[in-house]
Amino acid sequence: MMELNSLRQFLVVARLEHLSRAADELRVAQPSLSRTIARLESELGAPLFDRSGRLRLNDAGRLFRDHVERSLGELDAGRRAVAEAAGQGSGTVRLASETFLTLTGPLAAFKRAHPSVEMELHWSPAEDMARRLRAQDVDLCVASQPIHGEGLESARLFDEAVGVVVPLGHPLASRPSVTVDELAGQPFVTARQGHWLRRLLDRLFAARDLTPRIVCESDEHSAIAGLISAGLGIGLVPAFAARGAAGAPATWLAVDSPDCRRTVTLHWCAGSQLPTAARLMRATLTSWDWTDGEPQQT
Repeated sequence: MMELNSLRQFLVVARLEHLSRAADELRVAQPSLSRTIARLESELGAPLFDRSGRLRLNDAGRLFRDHVERSLGELDAGRRAVAEAAGQGSGTVRLASETFLTLTGPLAAFKRAHPSVEMELHWSPAEDMARRLRAQDVDLCVASQPIHGEGLESARLFDEAVGVVVPLGHPLASRPSVTVDELAGQPFVTARQGHWLRRLLDRLFAARDLTPRIVCESDEHSAIAGLISAGLGIGLVPAFAARGAAGAPATWLAVDSPDCRRTVTLHWCAGSQLPTAARLMRATLTSWDWTDGEPQQT
């Protein structure tokens, strides 16, 4: 009979596709973890991983992973529902996002309004969000790019322009706006592959049969801003972040393209009974006035 701990360990191996890293994360001995995976495969009567070279989750493994995620998610949801019904505290809300810089205002307001609610904040790339929601690993997700997947509901939080930031003294710094063609050949400091900012940059240039000249990739937004201010390059920055960085030694310019925008959207599972804490968070995010930074009066 499969044990819950074995299933949780399988999910870590499936996510990392690396036994030694999974063993380190789980804080178990690698031989013990190998035996756990072997026992699962024996019980199922099929291998879950391809072992030719690097460990890879195979078709059977992906199928099993999806069922295990849903099953453990339902179990966790049941535990939380019982705890809520028994009045054991005000509950916990689990929120995933590509960045929390945009969310600091409403999160702070939520904590002031609901001090007894625990918040779990998870950084997550957009491509993982649909799976994490269906597995009930998180309650809510905020993304700056589309999330594809059945069984999801969403609410648009806000839409905004994305401009280009250049250091003071840059030849373009005195311009009110620039075209994408004028940015060709400029050194870009940007996010890594998969991040919405990088996808937008690549998409803007590809539409004109151009390739951006990238001199630095980073997941740290503060590092991107610092490198631009230091004169190492230019970069795309949403208007919301530009307002928060007012006074920095750099200039934000509009990009003369209707496609240079982002839409920030809140997602959750359709038909699922969200815990009270998650419903309160959803109400806070969807009622927030993103232009002034205050919740709308309803």
